[in-house]
Amino acid sequence: MKKTVISLAVATSLTLSFTSVQASTSANASHNQSSEQKVLKKVNAEKIYQDIAYLSKKPRVAGTEAEREAATFVQKRLSKLGYESAVEPFTFTGYTPAASFSLSVNGTSYSPTTFTYSTNGNVTAEIVDGGLGTKDNLANKDVTGKIVLVQRGTITFGEKVLNAAEKGAAAVIIFNNTDGELNGTLGGANDNYIPSLAVTKEEGEKILTSIQKGEKPLGTVKIEGAVVSERTSYNVTATKSSTFKKKGTNDIIVVGAHHDSVAGAPGANDDASGTAMVLELARIFKTLPTDTELRFVTFGAEEVGLLGSEHYVSELSEDEKNRIVGMFNLDMVGSRDAGDLVMNTADGTPNLVTELAQASSTRLNGSPTPFQAGGRSDHVPFAEAGIPAALFIHSPSEPWYHTPEDTLDKISKEKLQDVAEIVGTAIYDRSRPDQQGSSVKKKATFKAPHLYHEQDVK
Repeated sequence: MKKTVISLAVATSLTLSFTSVQASTSANASHNQSSEQKVLKKVNAEKIYQDIAYLSKKPRVAGTEAEREAATFVQKRLSKLGYESAVEPFTFTGYTPAASFSLSVNGTSYSPTTFTYSTNGNVTAEIVDGGLGTKDNLANKDVTGKIVLVQRGTITFGEKVLNAAEKGAAAVIIFNNTDGELNGTLGGANDNYIPSLAVTKEEGEKILTSIQKGEKPLGTVKIEGAVVSERTSYNVTATKSSTFKKKGTNDIIVVGAHHDSVAGAPGANDDASGTAMVLELARIFKTLPTDTELRFVTFGAEEVGLLGSEHYVSELSEDEKNRIVGMFNLDMVGSRDAGDLVMNTADGTPNLVTELAQASSTRLNGSPTPFQAGGRSDHVPFAEAGIPAALFIHSPSEPWYHTPEDTLDKISKEKLQDVAEIVGTAIYDRSRPDQQGSSVKKKATFKAPHLYHEQDVK
């Protein structure tokens, strides 16, 4: 997943939230210090680290046997802790990247990249200028049977490809509008897509110059081995009911992370770290008295569009949605080379989760963990359902995010300990039997504009 974290423009929201945190903390300081020790004494970063070691032995791409093995491992660990746990399958349309792809122009080979969900094809044709690939840009152009060269920007990659296809084009080349390689997605499977490749700004401008000179460059776009098919991914769930059957609050707190990774990446930080922390929190809370139902969930298919969390939320009853007072999403919580801990909420506003975590981090570290607007992780479907939710992540991301270098040796036990303590005590502050609760109400339903980050699709 691209966990792109936007800049920390949160001073106003932080001040407002911190004010309520200070009031709450002052009222319950002595009691919090006593009760949170029950959590702090149990947090064991070494246990989290060892689970990361197991999960990150190989990539765990959604819909593969490796992902199923990871889900089974999580389920067995939860069962061993004494939970009634389940592996819950769901289907999705998956994409296997092309085995090979190439581009040549007038006999000269280029070094393209391909888009997720681009289709196979072998096209040799004249390359024509399609501007930005908008409907207006293509309205008066004859692109039938030709390869359309378009620049990145204004509309999504998928829209550019569909616009060209609608006009009869045979293939598309999209060139970057900034330096560096262009890596993106068409956003999802579509039978109307045509073969599409990406090139750098320099390469694209070179082809464009040839077109503008009237040279009618001849290109060959070749993509082989891409596969779109229905696949099965898995969510893993376990529930701790209120310790007090007659005096429970009837509330629910969800603690989640995604167990899948991208292709080629062992995913030690993204997101074996979050998955292992969910297991550790499940271990900690198994023997602690709580008056709130706790649900521990690891999601599948996050990296291909938050599909596991979307499926989980879609299966919730209205009663359950109303009872869930907070969702804590743990994603990329252990890299030694990432920045400081932040929280993302889908709309950038505070909620019960951020209030609890800021109170907790203030007690533990002397200052509240900041929050900001940010999507593209499993808190978003919960926020869309009107459930208070926040992502816990370090910002900025580590340099080897989504690469084969996302390995165990990059994990910091100190960061694991820190996040587990903040989240664990925040959850217990709300779920301990004699907690005072919070006056923070659920926010209005938030609708994210897209699941992929803008950088990936435009």
